[in-house]
Amino acid sequence: MEELKSNFIHDIIDEDLRRDPDLKIHTRFPPEPNGYLHIGSAKAIWINAMTAKKYGGLFNLRYDDTNPSKEDTEYVESIYEDLRWLGCEPTGGIFYGSDYFGKCYEYAVKLIKEGKAYVCDLNADEMRAYRGTLTEPGKNSPYRDRTVEENLDLFERMKNGEFPDGAKTLRAKIDMASPNMNLRDPAIYRIVHTDHHRQGNKWCIYPLYDFAHPIQDALEGITHSLCSIEFENHRPLYDWVIENVGFEKRPHQWEFARLNVTHTVMSKRYLRQLVENKLVDGWDDPRMPTLCGLRRRGYTPASIFDFVSRAGVAKAYSVVDYELLEHCIREELNDTAPRRIAVLHPIKVVITNYPEDKVEYFEVANNPNHPECGTRQLPFTRELYIDESDFAEVPPPKFFRMKPDGEVRLMGAYIVKCNEIVKDDDGRIVEIRCTADLETGNGMPTDGRKVKGTIHWLSSRHACDTTVKLYDFLFDIENVSDIPEGKTFDDYLNLASEQTVEHAKIEPSLADAEPSERFQFVRCGYFVKDTKHDNVFNRIVGLKDSFPKVK
Repeated sequence: MEELKSNFIHDIIDEDLRRDPDLKIHTRFPPEPNGYLHIGSAKAIWINAMTAKKYGGLFNLRYDDTNPSKEDTEYVESIYEDLRWLGCEPTGGIFYGSDYFGKCYEYAVKLIKEGKAYVCDLNADEMRAYRGTLTEPGKNSPYRDRTVEENLDLFERMKNGEFPDGAKTLRAKIDMASPNMNLRDPAIYRIVHTDHHRQGNKWCIYPLYDFAHPIQDALEGITHSLCSIEFENHRPLYDWVIENVGFEKRPHQWEFARLNVTHTVMSKRYLRQLVENKLVDGWDDPRMPTLCGLRRRGYTPASIFDFVSRAGVAKAYSVVDYELLEHCIREELNDTAPRRIAVLHPIKVVITNYPEDKVEYFEVANNPNHPECGTRQLPFTRELYIDESDFAEVPPPKFFRMKPDGEVRLMGAYIVKCNEIVKDDDGRIVEIRCTADLETGNGMPTDGRKVKGTIHWLSSRHACDTTVKLYDFLFDIENVSDIPEGKTFDDYLNLASEQTVEHAKIEPSLADAEPSERFQFVRCGYFVKDTKHDNVFNRIVGLKDSFPKVK
């Protein structure tokens, strides 16, 4: 991974190290296993993992599995797979928030004994009403002054399963008049009678994130709890928990702006709806912003981290253009991807002056940027395929590809001239007949005439059939946060975001391509062999001003 450039977080750490040179930097990534990671998660992973690496510290993966109703082992496994794929193996270890439930309970009891927490019978709506507004203070719960003994008894009975879901909560006793809404006696425990993916039915009370997270950080020795900006107003509560539980070594929370990208959403709730409503081909659909979707699309860890790095680490809200991500992968693959020939919309060309039974081979480069990658042999025969977009019966001005009575170079082979067009009964072109200048296999004509156009081709006898998937943005709207009132994400789903091209033709070497292997299809774009469906290639990204466009 590229080293993380200095940013405001590192300025903070540098100052901390100036005060305490022996400080061992320790960061963590704490995903909730209730969905698949997306490219926004990649920013958090990158910041935390690379910060630890830069300062010679440790990086933990900790599953925030404190909400059993939404969590699943499937998501636990996918998160770890994504981290490994990104090259961010946790150097400090893998942990589960649920493994700290005993400690969280112990600290909750400590707060009750010190008169800093109480059991409240208000339901969610009542608690909301008592909470006040941004301009008006809240009101104390009628249960706020219960005795320590009563609170201990009720909390024990909550743990023993005597009350139904929602009947009671444990709340921190802080300040109902605080200007920070998060400090107005927040709930720190709730009742949930649901089996936990890891703890089974051992617990029926669960700590809320704002209580559990700082405790987990402190127990693991995290020094810098780096999270996205929406938790900035939660930081005073984070500090309150750390201080009142009584940790000697105290982590501190710092926030950075989330990664927002045009033409997509980062809400796991809505991404789940897309999957469950079968609007996409699963969490790993190549149009999804999930890491598994980007992986299946053909993006690389290097391109994703390059994108995140270019987007920058700051506190200010911004929306990054998806085209920057496309630029990053295009730049990488332009240098690394082997070149291959594919004809997406084939039309037959017959070279009438070429022998029917002859097979000739032309040498083409595997990667013009790297001669050391060698060459390969492409078979040439009387009958070929070219792409229909490379022929115009009535050509527009400055059209230098194949046209009636015009000459064009077959890439790496002969110059040919279009002499005749064959159509079916419906007027569709089924065959183009040409003659080849058989003296031009290794160069330009000897008579000095100039041929400007070059097109790619395949021998029809040797070409293989495949299916190609062409992708566009999942949403028509650029900034999904600008959806007008009365509209939803569904109103802006791009119904043309996936185009399937059946019976595309590819050169013989591509028949043996491995899943996830990436190529540049000459003049078509960059493609990857699909990992989910046989004999399918997904377009990763087009060449600049390339064809075909998704209609």
